Amino acid sequence: MEGFFGKLKKLDAYPKINEDFYSRTLSGGVITIVSSIVMFLLFISELRLYLHPVTETKLLVDTSRGERLRINFDITFPALPCSIVSLDAMDISGEEHLDVKHDIIKRRIDAHGNVIEVRQDGIGAPKIEKPLQRHGGRLEHNETYCGSCYGAEVSDDDCCNSCEEVREAYRKKGWGMSNPDLIDQCKREGFLQRIKDEDGEGCNIYGFLDVNRVAGNFHFAPGKSFQQSNVHVHDLQAFQKDSFNVSHKINKIAFGDFFPGVVNPLDGVQWIQEAPYGMYQYFIKVVPSVYNDINGQKIQSNQFSVTEHFRADELGRVQALPGVFFFYDLSPIKVIFTEGHVPFLHFLTNVCAIVGGIFTVSGIVDAFVYHSQKAIKKKMEIGKFS
Repeated sequence: MEGFFGKLKKLDAYPKINEDFYSRTLSGGVITIVSSIVMFLLFISELRLYLHPVTETKLLVDTSRGERLRINFDITFPALPCSIVSLDAMDISGEEHLDVKHDIIKRRIDAHGNVIEVRQDGIGAPKIEKPLQRHGGRLEHNETYCGSCYGAEVSDDDCCNSCEEVREAYRKKGWGMSNPDLIDQCKREGFLQRIKDEDGEGCNIYGFLDVNRVAGNFHFAPGKSFQQSNVHVHDLQAFQKDSFNVSHKINKIAFGDFFPGVVNPLDGVQWIQEAPYGMYQYFIKVVPSVYNDINGQKIQSNQFSVTEHFRADELGRVQALPGVFFFYDLSPIKVIFTEGHVPFLHFLTNVCAIVGGIFTVSGIVDAFVYHSQKAIKKKMEIGKFS
C-alpha cells in the first residue's frame, strides 16, 4: 500500500518548497498587486458577459409565404396642406389602394410646426340655401337631396352629395376636375376657398399600411389619383397651383415591429425642395428579420437599407409627378437573431484561462525583474557596472 502511495506521490506536478528557502522582494509584491487587480477586472468583465444575454446572428433563405407587410410611417410636409395631399399604395401583383384614408391620421400644422385645431367643414363657403339636384332643379322642402355626379354616374340612381363624392366619381372614371367652382357641391363647400385658406400650412401624416408581402411602392402626392391609359396619374388641375413644394421630414418609417438593435436609416431624415417641380424617390431593400428573445418570444419584423434620388422638372414641362415615393423590394435572405446566455462551462473555462494566464505572465515578469536586479547588483559589487 505504501508503495502505491509512494508512486502516486512521485506524480505530484506541484512540488513544495520549504519556506526557509523563499526570497520575497519589493518588485514581487508590486507585481503581485498589479496582477491581482488585472485578474479581478478581467473576472468582473467575464462575469458581466456571462450574466447578460448575447445575440447570435444567422442567415437563411426566406421561405415564408402568404404573409403581410406592415409599414409604419410618420412624415411631416411643412409646405403641403392636408387638404391636397393623398396617399396611394400599389404592388407588382396589381393590387392598388388609392387615396388611403383608413388607419391614417392627418394633422394640420402651421409654419412653426404647431398643430392647428381642425375646423368644421364649410367655413368660407358661399351661402347657398338650396343645393342643386341631380335633375337640375333646386332642393325643395319635401325632397330628398341627390346631387349630380356631372356625367360620372355609374347608374341612374347614383348620387354625389358632396364635393368629395364628385371627385371620387371622377377618379373612378379616370377624369380630371378642371374647375371645382363649376361643381355645385364644391362651390357650396368652398373647396377652392378652403385650399386658399390653408395656403402656407403644412401637414403631418402618420399611421400604417397593411400590404402584400411583394415588391411595390407607396407615395404621398397632391391630388386625387386615377388610371388613365393604364398610367397612374393625379388630378392637379383642381388646385389651380403652379407648383407643389414636397419638402418633408421623415419622423419615423419602419417595415414591421420594433425589436432590440434595429436601426431604421430614414428616421429623422429631412429634405428641402429647391426646384419648383420634382419627384423625390426612396429605393428601399427590405430584409426579413426574426428576433428570438431570452424568454422565448418571437418578433417577426424587417430591417431595410435605402438609396434616394430626386428627379426635377422645369416649370411648365412637368413629366414627373410631384410627390414623395417609396419603392420597396424584398430580400430573399432572412436574418435570425437569437438571444442566449454563455454556457457555464464556457464561463468557467474563461475564468481559468484568466487566472492561469495572468499567474504565468506575472511569474515570468517577476523572474525577469528579479534576475535583472540580481545581475545589476552583482556587477555593482565588483565595480563593473557603469
